[in-house]
Amino acid sequence: MPLILGLDTSNYTTSAALFDTDQNTLKCEKRLLPVKSGECGLRQSDAVFHHTRQLPEIINRLFDGIDKTVDIVCASEAPRGCDGSYMPCFLVGSGSALSISSACGAEYIGTNHQLGHIFAACYSAGRFDLITRHKQFIAFHISGGTTDCMLISFKGCEPEVTLLASSKDLKAGQAVDRVGVMLGLDFPCGLALEDLAMKSKRLFNTKVKLIGADCSLSGIENKCKDMLNRNEPREDIAAFCLDYIYKVVFEMTSYQIRLLGKLPVIYAGGVMSNLMIRKRIERDFDNAHFAQREFSCDNAYGVCLYAAYKKGLM
Repeated sequence: MPLILGLDTSNYTTSAALFDTDQNTLKCEKRLLPVKSGECGLRQSDAVFHHTRQLPEIINRLFDGIDKTVDIVCASEAPRGCDGSYMPCFLVGSGSALSISSACGAEYIGTNHQLGHIFAACYSAGRFDLITRHKQFIAFHISGGTTDCMLISFKGCEPEVTLLASSKDLKAGQAVDRVGVMLGLDFPCGLALEDLAMKSKRLFNTKVKLIGADCSLSGIENKCKDMLNRNEPREDIAAFCLDYIYKVVFEMTSYQIRLLGKLPVIYAGGVMSNLMIRKRIERDFDNAHFAQREFSCDNAYGVCLYAAYKKGLM
């Protein structure tokens, strides 16, 4: 049975994964791109440079102890599957994948970063049947570069992604990182902000309004700046930030369920690995399914799974 190599060089993580379809085992190696203390991100030129340096080492670690030949190579070629979706950092992974496939005589399959997240989330949530049985479902991809709600349906065997709603301004992951850096945390700030927020005992009565089906998240950063200027406790500022994001996700989910009916809902992306948000959403919706934390943050698992699905191996 084929051995599948998946590569994903997203804006902040270099990752590679192997899917041994004979043993049904997934293995992933990844490393965050270095970001200077106090900064909230990287220029694309710097991201490309760091991916170029990190990817060979990541692949070497991944293949340690592996004595099989790669049969299929798959890579994320773009952030999303829509026309015009492009980031230079994905050229590192896709270009390397094409070179490896040529050198090994392996088949090359291209996909996109967002679809990889959806496949990884369905798999780790125990709902890959939504894909293999071609069931319609709602998917959220909420991360540093994306706050998207999508309808996943199927045209034949190919997943068809329809964007239902998104953020009109700031993305949820950007809000988390900007507030975290504001509070003196290191980028990326997700885990540290969650740890800080868990120390808060304060309850918030935040009102969130959608713009049609879309959301606006710029108010989080402004409100948190005001709280910091009033010398409010750091843990309360962190808790407010996460509470606001939870309420936005709740309202967006509720809107689509009212519109489309009670379809299964899959939550993917680094922000959705936050346990404070996850527990509340799971309490609110019995049709909510979350990726495990390892499969929620940027990874190449879903890239491998997409290739296996395309070849009829799942």
